[in-house]
Amino acid sequence: MRVVVVGQGYVGLPLAIRAAEVGHEVIGYDVDALRIKSLTAGESFVEDVSSERIRAALDNGTYRPSESARDCGGFDVAVVTVPTPLHEGTPDLRYIKESAVTLARYLRPGATVVLESTTYPGTTQDLFAPILEEGSGLTAGSDFRLGYSPERIDPGNAVWDFTATPKVVSGVDESSLRAVQDFYAQLVDTTVPVSSPKEAELAKLLENTFRHVNIALVNEIAMFAHHLDIDVWQAIEAASSKPFGFMKFTPGPGVGGHCLPIDPSYLSWRVQRELGQNFRFVELANDINNHMPEYVARRIGDLFNARRRSVNGSRILLLGLAYKKNTGDARESPALRISQLLLDMGAQVRAADPHVVESLPVDTRLVRVDLEAEELAAADVVVLLTDHDAFDYELVAEHAPVVLDCRRRLPSRPTIEVL
Repeated sequence: MRVVVVGQGYVGLPLAIRAAEVGHEVIGYDVDALRIKSLTAGESFVEDVSSERIRAALDNGTYRPSESARDCGGFDVAVVTVPTPLHEGTPDLRYIKESAVTLARYLRPGATVVLESTTYPGTTQDLFAPILEEGSGLTAGSDFRLGYSPERIDPGNAVWDFTATPKVVSGVDESSLRAVQDFYAQLVDTTVPVSSPKEAELAKLLENTFRHVNIALVNEIAMFAHHLDIDVWQAIEAASSKPFGFMKFTPGPGVGGHCLPIDPSYLSWRVQRELGQNFRFVELANDINNHMPEYVARRIGDLFNARRRSVNGSRILLLGLAYKKNTGDARESPALRISQLLLDMGAQVRAADPHVVESLPVDTRLVRVDLEAEELAAADVVVLLTDHDAFDYELVAEHAPVVLDCRRRLPSRPTIEVL
């Protein structure tokens, strides 16, 4: 089949390459010319998709990156994996709308269109479908197949990769569901059908809201436990020994990526808009998690105060800029907010992250460095924000004068304080 994947980012690229590997003719369409140029050269920017896999698909002729909408023509299956950001608390669906307008020009009877982008329940049937129908003159269900299948990419997860992770699938009618399920059954080990796109859309938001709320809970407990002089990490490990009724979540400097800082707010927005009610759990979780960077900055300030020092003029080394370990994804990373807070307080901030190689939208005063003994020793305080496996933690423990460990990755020593 001829497959078009709209969007070649952290979601679309793994999907496109997997579809190419099972033998489909895949067009990876993206409006980012630099990204397409890189992919055409066989260079990956996503850890879960190696450059070798991209080059193999290019050499086989089963994958072709393109920035030209004309290359979307003639598709049998089109999958939309574009970003869905928030703009001043309101879902920004412009990329979904633009994708629908583009695909509608090339939509043929019998083709299948799937939306994967995270969004509020009702988007596929109330927004996406009408644009496709108006632009093509065809009707969803009777003339072409339409469904929703939420992305479940977990960057850096070697166990639950794209193929191993069960795929929720849905369609606007039975024939659409069969078409969507048949397509994904070729790509993943397990598909999980639900009765309509609304249930699939809600399932995605439920997954991320569950994580968001529980992370907020343990973050708030961690703040209280610190003031009560209780080892929250030990308490979490003890609670984790219970074989039922408890799921382990750990504190951290905040949440990042597209999912947790953004996705639950889609559901909150929809509830407020349609029902006129507040989704209090999401709003509270947002408040707690969004303010964790400020809490980390205060804890750093406390370390200086305890030594009768000032943050202003000090040298602080941050370990990790990515929002998640073993990835180069710095989208919405709390580390970026923490670095900005410290810079505004007058600190000389340096950061080491072997995975984040792209330029970041941060203050130009932030200096990127490698993790070396000299850098550690020269810092007044070292802050572990992202616990990459690539970091040499023995080196950190040996040479850093004072450490705030936000991930409890370092050994217990008098010079190391945990979040």
